[in-house]
Amino acid sequence: MAANASDVPDVLAPDLDCVFCGINPGRVSAAAAAHFANPRNDFWRLLHDAGFTPRLYEPAEQFALLELGYGVTNAAYRTTPGSGDLRRRDFDGARLERLAEELRPRAIAFVGKEAYRGAFGTRPELGPQQRSLNDTGLFVLPSTSPANAAVPYAERLHWFRALHDWLEPRERRAVRALVLDAEGRLLLLRWERETGLWWIAPGGGLDDGESDEDGLRRELHEELGLQAFELGPLVHEYEHPLPSNGRLLRQRNRIYLVRVDAFEPSPTVDLAAENVSGYRWWTPAELRATDERIAPPDLAELLASL
Repeated sequence: MAANASDVPDVLAPDLDCVFCGINPGRVSAAAAAHFANPRNDFWRLLHDAGFTPRLYEPAEQFALLELGYGVTNAAYRTTPGSGDLRRRDFDGARLERLAEELRPRAIAFVGKEAYRGAFGTRPELGPQQRSLNDTGLFVLPSTSPANAAVPYAERLHWFRALHDWLEPRERRAVRALVLDAEGRLLLLRWERETGLWWIAPGGGLDDGESDEDGLRRELHEELGLQAFELGPLVHEYEHPLPSNGRLLRQRNRIYLVRVDAFEPSPTVDLAAENVSGYRWWTPAELRATDERIAPPDLAELLASL
């Protein structure tokens, strides 16, 4: 089992812009109870030079990062003389998944490829990853350890600056439909991600210049084969982060009511490319009682208000 306590405290809080994830505490960091405390480690210098901090912070000031929207943790908690002394059992990828679910950081940036590989079992390339943890994007930086001195400082700074730019999400407009049948049941699509299964309202992103109604009619025709319907009122708006294809998006969703008679979906496009693998009609009671993940999470309350 992975260690459940660390000689170096986590620097964490809800809704951070980014959590930096090192591989594990070294002896210098353990003695100082501070992340990246080895004076030969370039982490704090890179943070400043890349624009994350307004001045050069000392490791002892690590909790001041929270005021700037950043946190720090490690992929493994056990202190070792070097990362080569770690074993597979020292890593706990499930802990990072819980961190993403409970604290909802915009991103986790792994400081070194080995930190990512230890957590997930695969060796990544540098930069943004296709994988995400729910709505938390993942990014891999070069190691800042003195053991990585073969990588020039300028190259490591390039990737820290790339992370700084990547953390500002792009805006994406989307429309979705609460499709209700004559029995008051709600139609949801089965959407699968690396971290599990979600049930979502049909719809999707708008093309440039596309109106809500045109976009929703296009999406419902593609996803459900639904064409002849009367567009009802706008019933809900919400915003959430969405990692997609290695990018960070800030998706603004507008949800409309659509009522139908007896209807069974017949998609006109291959939904497997969008990780959609089926659909289900839900009664209000089933939505209230389910433990499955629904998006948006307050969908049962929204349906009751209608």
